[in-house]
Amino acid sequence: MIRTPGWISACAAALRSRRALGLALGLPSGWLVLVIAWQLACPLARSDRMGLRIATCLGFLIAVVWLANGVRATAERELRRIRHIAEVAQRVLLRPLPSRLDGIALAAGQLSVSRGASIGGDLYEAMSTPYGVRVVIGDVRGHGLGAIGAVAAVLGSFREAAYDEPQLAGVLRRLDRALARHLRERCRAEHPAAGGCEPDSPLAEEFVTVLLLEIRPGGEVYALNCGHPWPHRLCHGAEPLTPGDPLPPLGPFPLPAELAPMRCTRLLPGEALCLHTDGAEDARDGAGRFFALREALAHAARTSPVSPADVVEQVQRALLRHTRGRLSDDVALLVLRNDRVRVPAQPTGSGAAGVHR
Repeated sequence: MIRTPGWISACAAALRSRRALGLALGLPSGWLVLVIAWQLACPLARSDRMGLRIATCLGFLIAVVWLANGVRATAERELRRIRHIAEVAQRVLLRPLPSRLDGIALAAGQLSVSRGASIGGDLYEAMSTPYGVRVVIGDVRGHGLGAIGAVAAVLGSFREAAYDEPQLAGVLRRLDRALARHLRERCRAEHPAAGGCEPDSPLAEEFVTVLLLEIRPGGEVYALNCGHPWPHRLCHGAEPLTPGDPLPPLGPFPLPAELAPMRCTRLLPGEALCLHTDGAEDARDGAGRFFALREALAHAARTSPVSPADVVEQVQRALLRHTRGRLSDDVALLVLRNDRVRVPAQPTGSGAAGVHR
């Protein structure tokens, strides 16, 4: 088998790590063993001379401090390595979005309640497809690291279905099947003797709210909503969109036989949409007051044109100020601005210039 440069570098890194571990712990451990052997076996260690007693105590103290420092340094290196691996894995799962996608400027951000984690139970993705820019944002029941499996199932399915399915309804059905498959696998893993999900299993109550958007070349925005908050339109303020009643969340109930995307709005050049999870609206301060999301969005979108990155940053800062950094749920924000140039209406009829029969 031919070893690739990646395998070689990984093996070399592992060897260097083991050598460093041996040096950090082996030398002070050997010194400590020598000091203890001196204390137990050497007659001079039991001498009444004060100089020898002081030298023996200093040697023992140096060995203990050296060993403790080696253990601490090794633990810090391992912690840095584990954090780096976790950050890489999190970026692969919830990868950073490009700043521009097929004429759409966008920015996204997430706040997780899990300490040390940059992702939790919220998900988002945006992709340029032959059918327009397709966007998903969702929220898994619960938050933190336990919800990451469902996030991976839904995002992985969306990244394939967004390209493959010509209709938005087909994308949603693919997400529903991927989530059902993930829940069945978890049920089998947690209840191996039962061969399936028990009636009182907490997995029977798990669900994911999902909002699917399709921004077509002319700026028309179509949506399929499964229990998720509707977005806000940003143009000299913030206007919540409510094109209709959403469907139930994915998981507990089957999708209806007919899925017709709803027309949300037409996004004109320079206008923006802000998609969010319910953690933004449900955030409370110490007195129990809800976060005023619409006012925060209006304040962040007061300049023209709206800057997606500035909106995300300002709303996140306002959220942390409102809750004093003590969020009770994950929060995801995704802002999209239409940067496409408006095409003027073309003349029609027999008098139109350039028409040849």
